[in-house]
Amino acid sequence: MAISLQKIQETAPALVSLYKTAGISLRKNGLQGERAAVYLVLDYSGSMKRYYDDGSVQALADRVLGLSAHLDDDGSVPVVFFSTEVDAVEEIGLGDHAGRVAEIAAGLGHMGVTSYDAAMDAVIDHYLDSGPTAPALVVFQTDGGPAVKSLAERYVCKAAKLPLFWQFVGFGNPKSKQFDFLRKLDELSVPERRPVDNAGFFHAGKDPRKVSDEELYDRLTAEFPLWLRAARANGTVRA
Repeated sequence: MAISLQKIQETAPALVSLYKTAGISLRKNGLQGERAAVYLVLDYSGSMKRYYDDGSVQALADRVLGLSAHLDDDGSVPVVFFSTEVDAVEEIGLGDHAGRVAEIAAGLGHMGVTSYDAAMDAVIDHYLDSGPTAPALVVFQTDGGPAVKSLAERYVCKAAKLPLFWQFVGFGNPKSKQFDFLRKLDELSVPERRPVDNAGFFHAGKDPRKVSDEELYDRLTAEFPLWLRAARANGTVRA
């Protein structure tokens, strides 16, 4: 069951407002009472440095944690940091979320290029190894397209057979052609390329912190219920 408001107030008071706003979006999108494992994937490529420095990445992590508290009961979110390869797989929990992104990033090495496939592989492995009893909502943040587009596309299609939904979130200039690939991923044909539409994309702009909590949660949860219905209909999700 979901984590209670009382527990949020006791363990992560700074997240109370986020928790309440996330709950409104979940009810609005028919997701109240749903269970899901929530993952966060963070782009650690060189062009992301300013978003780590200005707190945008930490703000996203806090918001995702506030959402996860409704969908999962363990009080933490597995976080995959990636660039050329997977840089780290860590947990961010209710009791230690403040400044956690900067703390983890400080221990990472060189900020490389953007390889989606390495991060997707890490999420799939973590999910399968955890003995899942619920589907997963994967919030995948990036500021550009992947180094090898064919590999990323192959992983999305391959993962469509699993109870995983990939919600891509773009940081940066919405007009950049870097995001054309993510728009293409969002529209890959069904059932020719994949059995269900298992990916969504929205852009959070040049300053993601300016996106209101309400708008962010509405967009994070808009396509997930559509996927859930389709995935339950074809047996990908059994719960």
